[in-house]
Amino acid sequence: MKAFTYERVKTPAEAAASARDKHGAKFIAGGTNLLDLMKLEIETPTHLIDVNGLGLDQIAATDEGGLRIGALVRNTDLAADERVRRDYAVLSRALLAGASGQLRNQATTAGNLLQRTRCPYFYDTNQPCNKRLPGSGCAALEGFSRQHAVVGGSEACIATHPGDMPVAMRLLDAVVETVSADGKARNIPLADFYLAPGKTPHIETVLTPGELITAITLPPPVGGQHIYRKVRDRASYAFALVSVAAIV
Repeated sequence: MKAFTYERVKTPAEAAASARDKHGAKFIAGGTNLLDLMKLEIETPTHLIDVNGLGLDQIAATDEGGLRIGALVRNTDLAADERVRRDYAVLSRALLAGASGQLRNQATTAGNLLQRTRCPYFYDTNQPCNKRLPGSGCAALEGFSRQHAVVGGSEACIATHPGDMPVAMRLLDAVVETVSADGKARNIPLADFYLAPGKTPHIETVLTPGELITAITLPPPVGGQHIYRKVRDRASYAFALVSVAAIV
């Protein structure tokens, strides 16, 4: 792991400004993905900004009848919340299908949205990967592709997002709330949040440099039967080969 500096911040705007002003800065909360990538030197931040003290760890009802989920709400707490289990069961089921209990206790809502692909060629620094090193090529195109995209890939990348939670949140029409380095807030529909790989697979979301996720909002519940199905190689602690969320 390469050397880095470390900072704790007190407000979301302060965190965003620090990320903008310090080249190579990254936010860290649970660290369940980032720390692994740092150990492999796939991610090499020069500065870590600890956002755990920002108070973004609450789930609250909105005036419209939905829920506002703080960016730092842990996956275990979100899956276990009575309102989520009752009104957004597909989200609870997707969360419980992911990772292990220990990881869910540490992983955050925003971190789950932003986790990197588990493509084996992305993790193997001896292989070319446009997502890891833009312009180097994509070993997955001619390699073992069982875990890769069926639709939505490109000539530059066929890696997939590994998360279960974003699949359910997309079905629920979630909206991502952010704050930028100048203190301005914006709301981004999750449908518009992720970018197709195209020719720039290393650019994965519409977030601007330094922009910090503060919350995710869900609209009022719609009822119906909530279904989450995940096909994987083993019953637990495995990423999806295919996952589907539905309300019928």
